[in-house]
Amino acid sequence: MNESRSEARKPRLWRTVFIAALAGAAAGLAAVYGIDALQRNGTPVQADAGCEPAVAAARRLRPLVRGEIAALTLSETPRRVPDLSFRNGDGKPAHLADFRGRTVLLNLWATWCVPCRKEMPALDRLVGRMDGKDFAVVAVNIDTGDPAKPHKFWSDVGIKNLAYYDDPSTGAFQELKRVGRAVGLPTSILVDGAGCEIGYLAGPAEWSSEEAVALVQAALAK
Repeated sequence: MNESRSEARKPRLWRTVFIAALAGAAAGLAAVYGIDALQRNGTPVQADAGCEPAVAAARRLRPLVRGEIAALTLSETPRRVPDLSFRNGDGKPAHLADFRGRTVLLNLWATWCVPCRKEMPALDRLVGRMDGKDFAVVAVNIDTGDPAKPHKFWSDVGIKNLAYYDDPSTGAFQELKRVGRAVGLPTSILVDGAGCEIGYLAGPAEWSSEEAVALVQAALAK
């Protein structure tokens, strides 16, 4: 009789363990994938006041997301990009907020990132084609080792137009990861003049392509 009761409790016990495991897995996914995973599972991202124009711009740009930049994800929820901290080429502190008033293509890269080797020259060519008054590419290196290595990389791939920024603390990457906008390198975010996200792209892109140039020019249009 006792044995029968014990056997009857086993399915109930397994159901409890299974539910607990699912809950743990969900928590793990939230930690790994951040805010995007929560959004896909029905929990909306909190809208940031003042960023509605960036979403309107994203809707306007949607027909231009094709070809070399087909992987660009345009924002559907007003979202302010964290005011990231990094250093300029002179080693002095800089912030993303320093570029307010200009549309920014923020890019995180590293010398050990193989796709970055191809993407950096494309970003450099993009800068050469655009007017720096209203647009900036802010490419932030997050190498943590030899500080001379990124500069050698810069020279090896023939960079001429890009300004150099770095963040050996990797704090900028961690901050973007926290809000679900950095799962690897390279990572790029198109930011409007108010510091709001227009769109983001995980992975490399040919930023000097006609499609990319057309999209950036359209983003700058008033």
